[in-house]
Amino acid sequence: QVQLVESGGDLVQPGGSLRLSCAASGFVFSAFGMSWYRQAPGKEREWVARIDETGRRRDYSDSVKGRFSISRDNAGNTVYLQMNNLKLEDTARYYCRVSRISTSYWGPGTQVTVSS
Repeated sequence: QVQLVESGGDLVQPGGSLRLSCAASGFVFSAFGMSWYRQAPGKEREWVARIDETGRRRDYSDSVKGRFSISRDNAGNTVYLQMNNLKLEDTARYYCRVSRISTSYWGPGTQVTVSS
C-alpha cells in the first residue's frame, strides 16, 4: 500500500530556508511524478510543485516560483522541496502526493511556520 511520510518542517524566520523530504513506499516510485501541496488554516489545499518521473521536468505555482525547488532521488524513493526566502504566507502544513492518479494518498504532512 502507498505510504508517504513528510518531514523537515520547522519554525523559521522570514527569509530563511528549509528542506522538506517525503519518503515514499508501496509503489514503483520511479514510474510516477510527484507533487507537493500545502494547506494553511481555513484555506483549501493548494498545489505547490510537481516533478515528473525522470526528474527532468519541474513545475511550480506562481507564488513559489523562483524560491522553491523540487527534486527527487529515485534510488532512495524520496522527493524533496527546497524552500528559500521563506515568507509569512508560506506558513502551512506541507504534503506530498503521487501525481496524476485518481486516488490521493496523503501522509501526515509536516508543518512549516514562518514567523519573526
